[in-house]
Parts: sequence; C-alpha cells; structure tokens
Amino acid sequence: MPPAQIAVRWIEAFNRHDVAALVDLYAENAVHHSPKLRAARPETLGRITGKAALTEWWRDAFTRLPGLRYELQTVTADATRVFIVYERHVAGEAVLRVAECFSVRDGQIAESSVFHG
Repeated sequence: MPPAQIAVRWIEAFNRHDVAALVDLYAENAVHHSPKLRAARPETLGRITGKAALTEWWRDAFTRLPGLRYELQTVTADATRVFIVYERHVAGEAVLRVAECFSVRDGQIAESSVFHG
C-alpha cells in the first residue's frame, strides 16, 4: 500500500477508534514515538515497540478520551515516508495541531513519530 494511502486509512481507523484496523497498518516490530506517551507513561521515554504495545496504548487513549478524533489537514508522501498534519479534537480541550511522520517498509508503518507543542 502506498504511504499516502496508509495515512488516509490511519486517520479513518483512528476516528472509528478501530484499534485492530489501526494496528494492522503497522509492522510487527514497529516503533512509535510520542510526547503524549512520554507524559502519560514516563517510563517509556516516549517510545513503544510492537503491535501489542500499540494496541494497549490506543485502547487506553480511546477509553480515557471517548470523543477523541483527528481532522486531517495535509498529507505529503514519497515512496517510503509520509508526513501528515492534523488537528486533535477532544471535548473540553483546546484544538491541538499535530504533525506525524510514518516511515513505511513493505506497505506497513515501520516507525512513527508525533510532533506537537
């Protein structure tokens, strides 16, 4: 699957809170970096590895934030990377502009990094 298509499917799965579909987009030993992860689970230093850890992370996020959704703003991709910009919406919180970069290998996300203030 081309990186740009992965990004669109990622946003769609995220907004459905479909953890299985979301995690299916990742390689078995994918690495995920996030400042929200660092804040919520300092012992991770903001980094988790593997589908089991990703599953746990997103299940927890969707449980804590049942109205969480992302509004896609921009997708920029080449053959092996995709960079997306989206707005994070949570009831009672200010909208947060977020950028995320996926490194793609063999049609799956091998590494993802989230950037926001």
